[in-house]
Amino acid sequence: MQKISLFKIVLLLAIFSMVIAGCGTKAGTETVNLNEATLDAIIAGAKKEGHVESVGMPDSWANWGETWQELTAKYGITHADTDMSSAEELNMFENEKDAPTKDIGDIGLGFTADSITRGLVQGYKTSYWESVPDWAKGVDGKWMIAYTGVTTFIYNNDVSTDPAPTSWADVRAGTYKITIGDVIGGATGQANVLATAYAFGGGMDNLDPAFEFWAEMAKAGRIDQGDILLQRIQAGEVQLGVTWSYNALTYRNETPNYKFTVGVPSDGSILSGYASVINAYAPHPYAAALAREFIFSDEGQINLAKGGAIPTRTDIVIPQEIQDATLQQSTYANSIPVKDAAAYAAVGAQIAARWEAEIIPLMSK
Repeated sequence: MQKISLFKIVLLLAIFSMVIAGCGTKAGTETVNLNEATLDAIIAGAKKEGHVESVGMPDSWANWGETWQELTAKYGITHADTDMSSAEELNMFENEKDAPTKDIGDIGLGFTADSITRGLVQGYKTSYWESVPDWAKGVDGKWMIAYTGVTTFIYNNDVSTDPAPTSWADVRAGTYKITIGDVIGGATGQANVLATAYAFGGGMDNLDPAFEFWAEMAKAGRIDQGDILLQRIQAGEVQLGVTWSYNALTYRNETPNYKFTVGVPSDGSILSGYASVINAYAPHPYAAALAREFIFSDEGQINLAKGGAIPTRTDIVIPQEIQDATLQQSTYANSIPVKDAAAYAAVGAQIAARWEAEIIPLMSK
């Protein structure tokens, strides 16, 4: 009896251990509350982790490259990125939750509500929380917008004979193809469609003018179905690209073999931001938090401005020399700011659904 009882005890302990192990996080992650950690603890934890893995934050986007380089130089933390759309980022967080590989992402404002509803993000408010406007941050820091950009044209003067457009009305009168990116799952493409709604008399509550315009472009064979990527810009595959200001300027600066005209459309331009989100299952949570901390620091905010983005922190002043090299603030004075995350999410979903139902069929004819 004694031996049997001892065997049972050992067996029960083994089963209990397996149950407890099953309740923990996977792939070496640990459960942490980043908002309860001191900055010193976050720095120490990040250095111990030694690496941060991002999605949708490539070097060429908003000058992320300089930020990652400085993060590595200052803290010794290595970095790698996989570029993808906002929807793809969140899907990867969810699909990899049992074996996570990604720590931090950058998603459009319209995708922030979905990230919380699905339980895919964790909070970190950073020490700069009070200098970030309320519209640019979620509860407990589950998302924080570090920068905004404006709808911008990048026109390749060497591959088209039409004059460079300064408005959507000019685009309508042109003959070149237009590249606006992924409208189904990408925040950039959806914002570009919304910009045309404003250009032709509509807005967030009336998308019909936008879809009349894009149906016309589709029937004329003028919509380029490829994405707006640096590689395609450099290869001369994009005649007129429409993207955020920081991307347009980076693409121009990194493509010396073509002559470009870059400008904000005078009749329809959106001002919106992308939000950093920390994966709820991040394998390197401290490194992700430290990355966000650095992004909101003075250095991080100025790095974004160098790339043509507009820093979110209210106490940051963009040096004039940076404005001279990018866009003057007066250029986007009439752009429409998008600050309501819920409304933007709703209109983004409408745009995606209508694009799939009304525009894609016309492009396939």
